[in-house]
Amino acid sequence: MSHLTTCLVFFLLAFVTYTYASGVFEVHNNCPYTVWAAATPVGGGRRLERGQSWWFWAPPGTKMARIWGRTNCNFDGAGRGWCQTGDCGGVLECKGWGKPPNTLAEYALNQFSNLDFWDISVIDGFNIPMSFGPTNPGPGKCHPIQCVANINGECPGSLRVPGGCNNPCTTFGGQQYCCTQGPCGPTDLSRFFKQRCPDAYSYPQDDPTSTFTCQSWTTDYKVMFCPYGSTHNETTNFPLEIPTSTLEVA
Repeated sequence: MSHLTTCLVFFLLAFVTYTYASGVFEVHNNCPYTVWAAATPVGGGRRLERGQSWWFWAPPGTKMARIWGRTNCNFDGAGRGWCQTGDCGGVLECKGWGKPPNTLAEYALNQFSNLDFWDISVIDGFNIPMSFGPTNPGPGKCHPIQCVANINGECPGSLRVPGGCNNPCTTFGGQQYCCTQGPCGPTDLSRFFKQRCPDAYSYPQDDPTSTFTCQSWTTDYKVMFCPYGSTHNETTNFPLEIPTSTLEVA
């Protein structure tokens, strides 16, 4: 086989793998306002007007990954600025985690037993209603979840901040709320979140009811901000159409 033929075969295999591999994420804004989406360690950031989507691909083995929305941002032409919630060091293309409060979609791909692990978390507080889940649901805990209650409107006064509702760990710190020195349990303030978003992480050791799994290699995902354009609990579908011109590779 000639060198040219070898290169062509390699290119075609890479293209097919890239085109059809799982781990494609669609981030869609259905809020009646602009959201500056953020994703680390894969993705970066993107401004999304209402109705716009952003697609990117996360390779197998990606872990400690987050997707969130930022609000009330102002960036210059160089991508530097500031956001009222979810700010990540004053840049459009995030490299680190966002500043609370921010509703989080978290994931780790192709971990043990060839499973993806993912969740919605309000451990860093809440700023935007969110749904998150597989576009092709499977058995067990492989199905979309959501956190769409009116948490900002009902937020306890001690946790209320401009643009969102902080988690008690962010506000008060300490073992009781942050679980940094061993086992801990829910508190009245973490229950405020759990009662409104039962599928979401409400404190750091909330694993039994809040971790979801799907089979690796066969699953793509969708995050939607304001799934219904409001904060009302409803159900949703997750169609996935991927324009090749907007798909990004890490």
